[in-house]
Amino acid sequence: MAKSVTIRVPDEVHARLQERAAREGSTVTAILTEAALRDPRLSDPASLGRAAAWVRQHAEEFAEAFPEEEPVPVPRGAEADAA
Repeated sequence: MAKSVTIRVPDEVHARLQERAAREGSTVTAILTEAALRDPRLSDPASLGRAAAWVRQHAEEFAEAFPEEEPVPVPRGAEADAA
């Protein structure tokens, strides 16, 4: 059974949600539900673990195929210096 959830959003956000829903032939509820389902914090922890393992398995393959997408390593302690 579906549950109701009440949230408060600024008028501008609500207007944008309504515009998008109308444009897509959808509803504000459907858009917010879809957004919530995409949030990885709501995912099954086991599936997140499997995804992380897949990323580790294919990291070298990705680096070879897309060298321009590789992140630049940040030296340890540099994060604090940047803040």
